[in-house]
Amino acid sequence: MRVLILNWRDIKNPFSGGAEILTHELSKRLILKGHSVTIFSSYFQGAKKEEIIDGVKIIRDGNPDARTLFNSVQLKAYLRYKKEFQGKIDLVVDEVHGIPFCTPFYVKEKKIALICEVAGDLWDIAVSFPFNILGKFVERIYPFFYSKIKLLTISETSKEELAQIGFDQSKIYVIPMGSNSKIVEDFPEKEKNETLVFLSRLSKSKGIEDAIKCLSLIKNDFPNVVLWVIGRGEEIFKKELIKLIKKLDIENNVIFFDYVTEEKKEDLLTRAHILIIPSVKEGWGLTVHEAGARATPAIVYDVPGLREVVKNNVNGIICKRNSAEELASNAKKLLKDKALYEKLQKGAINERKKRSWDETVNQFLDFVK
Repeated sequence: MRVLILNWRDIKNPFSGGAEILTHELSKRLILKGHSVTIFSSYFQGAKKEEIIDGVKIIRDGNPDARTLFNSVQLKAYLRYKKEFQGKIDLVVDEVHGIPFCTPFYVKEKKIALICEVAGDLWDIAVSFPFNILGKFVERIYPFFYSKIKLLTISETSKEELAQIGFDQSKIYVIPMGSNSKIVEDFPEKEKNETLVFLSRLSKSKGIEDAIKCLSLIKNDFPNVVLWVIGRGEEIFKKELIKLIKKLDIENNVIFFDYVTEEKKEDLLTRAHILIIPSVKEGWGLTVHEAGARATPAIVYDVPGLREVVKNNVNGIICKRNSAEELASNAKKLLKDKALYEKLQKGAINERKKRSWDETVNQFLDFVK
């Protein structure tokens, strides 16, 4: 089977996230099963126009921001399909992140849509007026674009939200998310000082500001507490975060790691005590299992996606209220209660063991058939 995947970013993009991990893990396993996969995604500074990673051919062109119009990845994908792929592929996977590729209007081959989440109010955080209103409008008319094809999503919450905006639930299939993270055999030694870790791209929607405020509240009980921030973001936004850190007088308690290798990420997750995810919304929450594999439980906001991947008081804690104060209260409780902490460590490892990318690709192929 010859597969073409259209996505706004690829695995090497500095702003790639869980959706890109899913896409790449799925693609490379399709390659191992004898299929061919090409990913068409946006170009980013310093990237190669074309390259092969794990057997997956990646073509980059256009900008992920649809406001660039004629240079948008959506238009570039249409032009490349007409020029190079039409009649030469068996399946198109149309990944929708905000602005759709609208493949039902021009792709003649078999096609499916992958929609990891419904952005909803995230538009108000991600872009300014009037583009936030336009984004919400476009999202509301997704069913018009994709009413005649089947959909994949990654959580029951996302499935419910897609149904709420007009999709037929019988055409939506929830594909299980896997994990690559290596599972520890025994509880590893943690940092001497209490250590929180935030692992995500730096943006308002991911809640990094609440993570920083949470740290300042914990500092009263644990003066040497540290927050490790792993992830990239716009330089302007990072400067705002540094101002907040200075204002809260916690400059010596926050360490930014920016981009790290998989080995370094694994090491940091192993040594940290708690993963915190104060995200406004998630399609799933891969980092929960990445940390869980290293016996590091998570404290998360009660939001779509995260309330599925975290089982309250099993592999982590779901906040009753989504606030920095609630995050801090739960973190202090967990750091002080050794028995509870070890219980969640064990639960985190057990929940990670249930996740496999091989199962993901098998169910994907069943769905396609």
